[in-house]
Amino acid sequence: MSVEIGLSILSLPIAVILMFLVIWNIISFDELKTDYKNPIDLCNSLNPLVMPEYGLQGFIALCYLYYMQYLGIVIMCPLALYHAYRYATRPRMSVLGIYDPTAVMNGDEMDRNKKEGFVKLALYLINFFAGLLWMILAVSN
Repeated sequence: MSVEIGLSILSLPIAVILMFLVIWNIISFDELKTDYKNPIDLCNSLNPLVMPEYGLQGFIALCYLYYMQYLGIVIMCPLALYHAYRYATRPRMSVLGIYDPTAVMNGDEMDRNKKEGFVKLALYLINFFAGLLWMILAVSN
């Protein structure tokens, strides 16, 4: 099995998991906006998912970097750097995560988090279909 096939087989389920996490994030912020969920419940449900998302995304970015998959590097490495920046500038809290219940109700913060979710969803979708394309091309060669 070639490296391209292995990497694409590895990246497809990870991309699906990342898309699920981002969709959960978008839905949660929509529930907060429509008052179905309070900020404390939102943060308690989203903060435990932040580190797995960042870890999976960073792992796949490092794999692309190691195996020199240029499209994957262009898609995932800037997002990995943004995740590192976002985590480094997070509010000081006692739990892992980036969402603070006191700041998340701010309208600008809520809109920014939803836009961030949609951009990440688009990048993960591109990553999924690029991985699918790489797998088809690697198998056909």
